[in-house]
Amino acid sequence: MAAKQPPPLMKKHSQTDLVSRLKTRKILGVGGEDDDGEVHRSKISQVLGNEIKFAVREPLGLRVWQFVSAIIFSGVAIMALAFPEQLYDAVFEEESVNSKTPIRLYGGALLSISLIMWNALYTAEKVIIRWTLLTEACYFGIQFLVTTITLVESGQTSTGATLLLTSRVLFVLTSLYYYYQVGRRPKKV
Repeated sequence: MAAKQPPPLMKKHSQTDLVSRLKTRKILGVGGEDDDGEVHRSKISQVLGNEIKFAVREPLGLRVWQFVSAIIFSGVAIMALAFPEQLYDAVFEEESVNSKTPIRLYGGALLSISLIMWNALYTAEKVIIRWTLLTEACYFGIQFLVTTITLVESGQTSTGATLLLTSRVLFVLTSLYYYYQVGRRPKKV
């Protein structure tokens, strides 16, 4: 018996026909604008979303600020862990510290925060960047308040404390500036 040959495959011409392709795209719901004004080229991009939409437009100098912050946090943390008396004397100019333990605990906490700062330097996620900037602003704000209250209670002012307070105000303002810049919605063109 002779084997029956299958009929030759016929090429489907409907996909090459422009009208058929437009009908197919209309049925799938792609090619037109959605509620946000975006035009999706495929059903997959429509369902998953456009990754350009989630990209963070970084304000000028953000990564430099993150790098400087990570260095500041790491440097002060190492100084508090290794040389607690010198760190205390630089701010309050008193003869001696009652106990080194609180200053070393402070250094440990700062080292932990600095690890977060270093990791945030390498992320592109908007939420993580904003949280680290808010953490910085809160830390510097609380440090400003605590140092001010301590100086008022002791009745002393020193050059180191004045420089510390001035730098903390600048750091809070810079962190909040970048926090709001990263959180801003991009303008539609």
